[in-house]
Amino acid sequence: MANLIEQRVDLAQRGENPFVICRMKSGWLVIGDVQPLEGYCLLLAAPIVESLNALDETQRAQYSLDTIRAGDAVLALTDAYRINYETLGNSEPALHTHIIPRYHAEPDDKRGRPAWVGYDWRTSRKFDPQRDGPFVERMRRYLA
Repeated sequence: MANLIEQRVDLAQRGENPFVICRMKSGWLVIGDVQPLEGYCLLLAAPIVESLNALDETQRAQYSLDTIRAGDAVLALTDAYRINYETLGNSEPALHTHIIPRYHAEPDDKRGRPAWVGYDWRTSRKFDPQRDGPFVERMRRYLA
């Protein structure tokens, strides 16, 4: 059975992934299912590979540039003061990078900690097309 990242890439390729912001050269930029920090996005590599190390040098450079471009867009379109980038893959072994905006307005006990530690992702606000749709549209325009 395909893991969650593989499922989401497949849905994006079929035009059925409701979280898609846009297709980038190296993959699909999506908004997070949950929004513990407003503007949280992910880049899902396409084609699917297990890790960054599975890409050749040109593909690695493109994936990195796309990740940074997405972070630049989030910085430009939110009040974030920095972006944390996390490329994981232990529980979902398919290349994807979390693009996590950080805000000065975060509570002190959360701002200085990794987002995975400072926030309860299970109970965080879910993606809401009404609330998050305008951000998604601004991201699309910015990255076009």
